[in-house]
Amino acid sequence: MKIKFYKNYLLYIFTALFLYSCDSSSTSSYNVDNGDNNMGGGSDNTELPGGFSKFISEYTDVYISGNYVIVESAGVPNHPSPYWGAGHPNYVSPHSTMVVNPNLISEQNFKFYIPLNPSVSSAVSSTPLGPIGVSISGVPFYNQYAGPNNQPLDNEIPSFDNYYGHPQQTGQYHYHWEPTYLTFNESSSMLIGYSLDGFPIYGPTEQSNGQYPSNLDELNGHSHSTNEYEDGTYHYHATSTSPYLLGGFKGKYGSLNGGGYFTN
Repeated sequence: MKIKFYKNYLLYIFTALFLYSCDSSSTSSYNVDNGDNNMGGGSDNTELPGGFSKFISEYTDVYISGNYVIVESAGVPNHPSPYWGAGHPNYVSPHSTMVVNPNLISEQNFKFYIPLNPSVSSAVSSTPLGPIGVSISGVPFYNQYAGPNNQPLDNEIPSFDNYYGHPQQTGQYHYHWEPTYLTFNESSSMLIGYSLDGFPIYGPTEQSNGQYPSNLDELNGHSHSTNEYEDGTYHYHATSTSPYLLGGFKGKYGSLNGGGYFTN
């Protein structure tokens, strides 16, 4: 009887923690406007600069508007997950060590405003909770924290699916880590998305030599040429240790620069 009570108590605590964590509404500084998964595609907008043509057209709509590249997305993953829910064609059973959180994936209505010509800011800006960038499949990137006051991800990591994603309480699926469905299917050095400051985010290795970079700054970034930016650009890399994707905005972003993201 005590064992049963203890198990139920632990389940209650985990559920309560997750419902509070990954909250994109509590501290975000952004404006709010209130089958067969194919890795191919990309926008047919030939005017798009750099790596924006890498976005998967089945999951995103990408175009230029003024000083921004707009990425519209439903925010749903292009791969299987237990978080689709039993009966969904993309449902897959949890992996053996997974602790499934109580949330299910639901379609969003994202509109990301990415600076067309990003520039390095005079001061680094902290990343908020909620989306801090977008992957080429249209799924948002979140930062290295689980909740307010820089709560570590430790209690959330067990809830990540096979591709290191999970949904928060409103069904917003997201990645805190490298989106491995992209990198495992293509390349660990591929462009995986963009930060809201306009700078690209790459997988954990370098395109030039397949090695892990040794000169990343405290934000997980450095500058040099890439396949998409032959003249060179500042960019971030996914890493296996915190901050995982980016530790802050190197460039001007979001409400500080008239952009950010919107959702209905």
